[in-house]
Amino acid sequence: MSKQKADGAVGVATLMASSLSNQVGAASGSLAFPVMGPVGVVAVRQLIAAAVLLPVVRPRYRSFTRQQLWPVILLAVVFGTMNLTLYAAIERVGLGLAVTLEFLGPLSIALLQGRNVDGGGSRFKRWAGVTCAIAAGIGVISVTQPGASTDYPGIGLGLVAALCWASYILLNRTVGRRIPGVQGTAAATGVSAALFLPVAVVVFATHAPDALSLLYAAGAGVLASVIPYVADLLALRKVPANLFGILMSVNPVYAALIGAFFLGQALNPIQWAGILIIVGVNACAVRLRTSAV
Repeated sequence: MSKQKADGAVGVATLMASSLSNQVGAASGSLAFPVMGPVGVVAVRQLIAAAVLLPVVRPRYRSFTRQQLWPVILLAVVFGTMNLTLYAAIERVGLGLAVTLEFLGPLSIALLQGRNVDGGGSRFKRWAGVTCAIAAGIGVISVTQPGASTDYPGIGLGLVAALCWASYILLNRTVGRRIPGVQGTAAATGVSAALFLPVAVVVFATHAPDALSLLYAAGAGVLASVIPYVADLLALRKVPANLFGILMSVNPVYAALIGAFFLGQALNPIQWAGILIIVGVNACAVRLRTSAV
């Protein structure tokens, strides 16, 4: 095996492990919901991520210009809101459904970027994009199965998380262009942790979480924030961006499997079909986007 192929295999394995770590972390955090609630878990997750990243990266806040600082602040707000709405959705509708809904955020970005390549792309690409969008809608309906007993607030929270993930991708791109290295992302993590610090104080003062709940929440911070952040950064040096986007589609599948087998959140066959449709649409959308580049 050539060095290039070996690097590619390592990169793919790293990304798959990163996605698995992310969903195991989310499941770990959900185990602390009965004691700390989603807000408390997210607060601990943000604080853990900042405690690990800030000493390593050491972002120089005072050197940031106004053009650099405002996207960092927005990224911090979006990052915290994304995690909070996702965890609140997990509490209401389960891990698999919540992560699938959140995944509509990057899927929308992929579809819109594919549509806008070369002034809208060829007629084939435009029709393919429309087909992908329709298929994604069918997938969402299959997963959510709207009805009289549907938890619409939980679905709404998952969709807000999707909007936040899409905004997170766009803001991360802006931060990356304006601030060298990974200082911008680390700085946003620090700001987000600072915003959640008073929340953590209130939650801990009123609920007094036990050691096991704190361990579950800390596990979410390490497994769902620190490890994926480092792993994705390393993997992007070994795999192309289009393959990275396709491999991200494994997140809803991992979430559904972990939710079904470890959290007792079983899905019916139609919901499984909906998840697979959304995963397939993401792969097609990424292919459409990159084939014209």
